[in-house]
Amino acid sequence: MNGLERQAHGRKAHVNLLAETAASVGILPPLPADGHWPRESDFVNWCQAVGPGLAAFFLAAGIIFLLWGYPTFRYLIMLNCGIVGAYLGAAMGKKADTVLAGALIGGFIAAALAWPMMKWAVALTGASIGAVLGAAFWRVSGQAPDYDWAGGLTGFIAFGMLSFIVYRGGIILYTSLQGGLLLAAGMLALLEKYPSVAERLQSTLKEQPALVPLSIIIPAIVGLVYQYHQSSPSPATAAPKKPPGK
Repeated sequence: MNGLERQAHGRKAHVNLLAETAASVGILPPLPADGHWPRESDFVNWCQAVGPGLAAFFLAAGIIFLLWGYPTFRYLIMLNCGIVGAYLGAAMGKKADTVLAGALIGGFIAAALAWPMMKWAVALTGASIGAVLGAAFWRVSGQAPDYDWAGGLTGFIAFGMLSFIVYRGGIILYTSLQGGLLLAAGMLALLEKYPSVAERLQSTLKEQPALVPLSIIIPAIVGLVYQYHQSSPSPATAAPKKPPGK
């Protein structure tokens, strides 16, 4: 094996290692598995496995979603679709041992389709968020855990239809909720990196399970109010009303 072949072999090994790492790291929150929807403990365990770099990215992305979600929603929705497309492409490519290629192709196709089909992409984003909220409210209300999917399906339909009824309000709601989720995930992931804090945090979350939902809902409400007022037209820029009779 000459020098060029050794370099090519080394680059291929690095690419394969990167692909396997990208496939094994939980970029997305835990999906429904083992016959039930993800619990709060699954979310906390996933945050423990997130690296510090990805945690910092979640914090920055959460702030952007919360404060500038509506003005930049087209790019954020494309990012969402690209990540999901890359995740699905990597899953399909793993069967053919082409994880990286599948992730790149899937992410590019999903992001490219999201731009001309923005209304449907927004509706799909809202429906996904509604499915998570619906399943969460189903459990909080004391219903049978085996039927979490019923609450998730209800939220999926309701939030998906909301974007067609109130487009601007739906976008603000969706970006605020996703921003709250990303901010909470980033903060938990960073706190879990300190052993002294992580042990105390784990015991606190077990004693007070409502802290995880509150850490998502409170920032989401702040972002919702902020975005609503920031995106509302000011009286000076509003169209003047016509005098009566004209």
